[in-house]
Amino acid sequence: MIADDDPGIVDAVEIILDFEGYQVSSTVNGATLLDMQTGFPDLLLLDIWMSGFDGRDICRELKQKKNTQGIPIIMISASRDIERSAYEAGADDFLAKPFDINELLSKIRNLLKDN
Repeated sequence: MIADDDPGIVDAVEIILDFEGYQVSSTVNGATLLDMQTGFPDLLLLDIWMSGFDGRDICRELKQKKNTQGIPIIMISASRDIERSAYEAGADDFLAKPFDINELLSKIRNLLKDN
């Protein structure tokens, strides 16, 4: 699942992941992630700065809930300076925008392999 308030990034990443054979869903609303009760994604690509939401808070909350704590989360941000805070929030990995697609795919494969 992709959670980013930039439709251009969502569309581009969705197309690439779909081409690679992944089933992809997306949201531009952080509240959607916190309201999930079933149908959890195998992995979450989460933007740190989403309209009205701080992705680090969302990550922290998901990692504290028993039914979502095992979901691998890759946090993405245009700011390289906040990588440490992403890991402190519980992120499993981090990518700075703009990111290399091959690096993203490698991180996804590694995290899904671990689960």
